[in-house]
Order: sequence, then C-alpha cells, then structure tokens
Amino acid sequence: MTTVRAAAYDLLRRHGITTMFGNPGSTELPMLADFPQDFRYILALQEAVAVGMADGYAQASGTVGHVNLHTAPGVGNAMGALFNAQANRTPLLVTAGQQVRAQITMQANLTNADATQVPHPFVKWSFEPPRAQDVPAALARAIHHAALAPSGPAFVSVPMDDWAAEADDGAVARLLARDLASRAGAEPEVVRALARRLEEASAPCLVAGPGIDAAGAWDTAVALAEKLRLPVFASPATGGGRLGFPEDHPSFQGVLPPALGPLGATLEPYDLVLCAGTSVFPYYPYIPGPALADETRLVAITNDPSEAARAPMGDAVVADVRLTLEALLAEVRETSGRPQPSPMGPLPALDDSTPLSSARVCATLADVLPDDAIVVLEAPTATAALRARLRIGRSASYWFGAGGGLGFGLSAALGVQLALPERRVVCVLGEGSAQYAITAFWTAAAYAIPVTFVILRNDEYGILKWFAALESVSAVPGLDLPALDVRATAASYGVPGTHANGGAEDLRTQLLDALATAGPSLVEVPVAPGISL
Repeated sequence: MTTVRAAAYDLLRRHGITTMFGNPGSTELPMLADFPQDFRYILALQEAVAVGMADGYAQASGTVGHVNLHTAPGVGNAMGALFNAQANRTPLLVTAGQQVRAQITMQANLTNADATQVPHPFVKWSFEPPRAQDVPAALARAIHHAALAPSGPAFVSVPMDDWAAEADDGAVARLLARDLASRAGAEPEVVRALARRLEEASAPCLVAGPGIDAAGAWDTAVALAEKLRLPVFASPATGGGRLGFPEDHPSFQGVLPPALGPLGATLEPYDLVLCAGTSVFPYYPYIPGPALADETRLVAITNDPSEAARAPMGDAVVADVRLTLEALLAEVRETSGRPQPSPMGPLPALDDSTPLSSARVCATLADVLPDDAIVVLEAPTATAALRARLRIGRSASYWFGAGGGLGFGLSAALGVQLALPERRVVCVLGEGSAQYAITAFWTAAAYAIPVTFVILRNDEYGILKWFAALESVSAVPGLDLPALDVRATAASYGVPGTHANGGAEDLRTQLLDALATAGPSLVEVPVAPGISL
C-alpha cells in the first residue's frame, strides 16, 4: 500500500523539492515522521523566519521552495513573510497542518476554521483537499500554480490524519508523469513594431527591473542596451528585490526615484522608455507631479497581466521577459547615430570621521567583498549608499525584500546561502531590521550556514525619521532604539561577532576576518544617523 505521505514525497522528489523549511507543531508531525534520508529539513524557531528562508532559497536556486507551517497560529505568524514572498514573486509551496478530519466540524483545538481564506490575499491559490486521496493532486496543483507566471506562493492545508491514508496509485502515477511548459514570448509582429519604435526614437532609455534577473535575461538586457546605445536606469529600489542590469556598466545611470514627480522628471529627457521586468512603477512615498512628460512614451514588458493592467500609463507587452528581450535583440538594427551614454558622475567624497557614515561602511565593504559574493540587504537608511558604492555587476548577486516588510533580510540570507553554497553571502542589516527575524541566528549557528552579517547600528529607526521629515510630522514616539545589542543576541544563539568602532581600517580588518570564517559571523559597526551616498 502506498500512503498519501509516501506519494507526496515522491511528488516532491519529481519536482526537485527536497529541502523543506519549517517550524513544526503537533499537526505537522505525521507528515514529518520517518523523514526521508534524501530530504533536508531546515528548522526555524518561528514561522516568518521559515518563510523568509524558503523565499531566499527559492529565488537563488531557481526552483519552487517549500515551507511547512503549523496550523492556524503558525500560518498567522507567517503572513508578513508571505506578503514579502508575493511581492518578490517567489515560487513557494506552502503547506500547513490541520486538525484530524473527525474534529474539524466540531472545531476542536488548533482547527484552522477557514484554512483556505487565512493566507489570502498573499497567495495565488489555496486549497484544502476534500479527501485524503486528493492530497497529492492538491500538492501538484500548488506546485504548478507557484511556478507559473507570475510566480508566487500557493497554499495547501492538510488534515493530519490524511498522511497515513491509502493513496490512489493510478492517480499518483499520472501526476508524476506530468510536465508543464509555461514560457511564452510576444507575437512576432508586436516585437517588430517595438523594434522599429526603439530604432526611430531620438532618445530612448531602458528601465531594468528585477524580473530581468529572475527570467535569466541579464546578458540579453546588456546586449540590447549596447546594441541600441540605451541609457539604463534601475527600477525604484522600493520595488526591486533583485538587480536587472550590471550597475558597474558604463550605460548605467542610477536607480530611479520611487515617487511620481521625481521619477517623471528623471525620465523627462527621454522620448521612449522601455521598461522590462518591473511594474510601472513601484511608487513610495507619494510626491505628486507628472508621471511622465507629455512627449515621453513608455512600453513595458512584463509576464504579469495584473501588472500590465494596473499601470497608470504606457503600452504593455505581456509575455516572458527573457524570450521577448531575446526576440527584440534579434530584431533591432544596431544603432550608430546615437551617442554612447555618458557614465554616471563621481560620488560625494567620503568622510572618515566616527561614527562612520553608511556610505563609508559600504565603500569599505566594497573593497573586501569577493568577486562572486552575494549581498542581501535590509538596512533602509543604507540602501542608496550600498547600491552607489558597491555597483554590483553580476547576475544573482543582490536580494532585497520587494514588499518592504521587515524580517526578509536575515532569514532570506540563510536560504540564499543554502541554495548557493559555493558563493559567500553577506547580509547587511540595520539593528532594528534584525529584530524582525532575530531567531534566524539560531538556525545560522545550528546548521553552520556561513553568512557574514554586517549590522549597522545607529540607535534609531533612521528611515522613519527621514519619512517623518518628508511628511512634516513631529514628536512621533518610538523612533529611538537605544541599547539594541544585536551582537550579544546573536552570540546567545551561537553566532560569534565583533564590534568595529575603530574607524574604517578597523572595520576593514574585521570584515576580512569575518569573511574568512568557516561558519556564520557578525560584525557590528556604529554608524552616523541619516542617509548618505
């Protein structure tokens, strides 16, 4: 007899999903019993951390990630992280336990009374199978939903007594034999028309979004920009979980501001804006002004019909980003009449006074990072400085929580490192941001995950003070964070750390030592308040 549990693990194997992140409760134990030797279970001490790790792992590995949650309270704990995963377009299979079927109707303790509704609106699809024999089919459907464009989390609630039930072997065999091909390019005539518009434009530019990297179109975007001599902007950092273009390339012009008026003004010199792999646009905060100049036209390439439909302006091509850019690259004629884009101007001079500025810390980090290092960032006041000073030029080398919900960085860094063990992950965190996933330090130590954590300590919620000034509000409580000792907390979980308070050279030495450490390590550095470049 094949059990539902055995069939489920066969299905997961079939799709290459052999790493599971979770925080188990009593309703998950029947699924985890006699855990298969060829699977890997990564324990988190809280569900939001488990989702964050699965999020980073799925993005970095290019596979569907799997996170297993406790029933109703665990799913509730995970909701903020699911919001981030949805914004990141991360393909996630989310499974959760449920009371035994005989006790669901009476709503016994730990029953998730409305299991399929709880994770909405942060999942693409949610389901609780009507019979135990339907669990494998529900899992297969969730995996396909998660992977199909636009990718995202999909949820299945499984009553705990279903796992021991007898499976329908014929139905399982058919599920194991299925493949779905999901990438589709734009119609050739649409590509030809867009190519002519780009050739005929007097001053076109490219806005490169995270969808370029997710689609594997990094090199294609570079080749298109070079062929057409396009100045290239990154989509606003507020909605960019990945980089869509090498930021050390001479065509790169910087990150677009995230507000209506300033963004429209930045694009005013251009008559045609080609956006690829980004929404139009991830705005925040609200600063009014023309979204685009009257003479500027815009075309977006996105694999998300909703993203295309809600854009406030411009045309859209709804198709796979990589296939469409490849077709466009093949169709356009090389441009010789336009000038090459001018490289960006010099950055402000660095100040070595202490406490160090965020810009000085990021510049020092840039000096010591290995060429193939990966940066995971969750330090809002240092975001602009890090992008400006590191100028990352390699694909799959930067992750940031596109949703803006804190807690992504610390946990996602562990998932990214597990997915790409041959590359070193450096996680740059504000000391306030670290608190949202602080228990992830235990997982880092328990599994010897060699992430280097750089903690920027400014004793305040610096980004909120910036917003307070922007919004002309004063006397806001709760914006100071004295005595948050992340280094001591991490040490209590087993992650050793140092305190770099001796200036830039001291920081450099400590970063080099941390990067040479075999396991997880931490460097905490005091930084001056405010945003710097």
